[in-house]
Amino acid sequence: MWNVWLVVFFLCFAKIQCDDCPPIITRADWNASDPKEIKPLSINPPPYVLVHHSATQSCFTVEACKRLVKSIQNVHMNTNGWEDIGYNFLIGGDGSIYEGRGWGIHGAHAIKYNARSIGICLLGNFQEQTPPEIQTKSLNELVSCAKQTEKVEDQYHLIGHRQASATLCPGTFLFKIVQGLPQFDPHPQ
Repeated sequence: MWNVWLVVFFLCFAKIQCDDCPPIITRADWNASDPKEIKPLSINPPPYVLVHHSATQSCFTVEACKRLVKSIQNVHMNTNGWEDIGYNFLIGGDGSIYEGRGWGIHGAHAIKYNARSIGICLLGNFQEQTPPEIQTKSLNELVSCAKQTEKVEDQYHLIGHRQASATLCPGTFLFKIVQGLPQFDPHPQ
């Protein structure tokens, strides 16, 4: 038993997974291309969390989701001409979380909010179907982790992409879920 406490102490002291944060699949793990440029957020910790859907097919295994995340990065960089994948994080249909740009990095997901938000994309099209419960559970865990570790403001505002620009994103079914989440802001600034 003493050895277990020693390991926990070491991990907490080294700041390795000492909180209730979910595991995040790193950029290296999904074979991300290097970004062309990295800009920090202009407000950090940011006051907003924006929820998106990818409007693509869903994925339900780590390997399938890695391929989908990589293909989204390719479109964002090679077709759209962006510096990197647009989102800070992405979540697969199996609940796995993928590092996009990561914490504290200026995104390319909602123009008015890119410099002052964390963009989280749920992989799939939720205009006509509900995301799996495990996927929305991971969203809640990631946002809770962000608040707990001060990666977002304590009184952050949670919004759907459609509140930031004229789009159907994050889809009707996901947006209904977003509206019921803690700190949802019906009238963002």
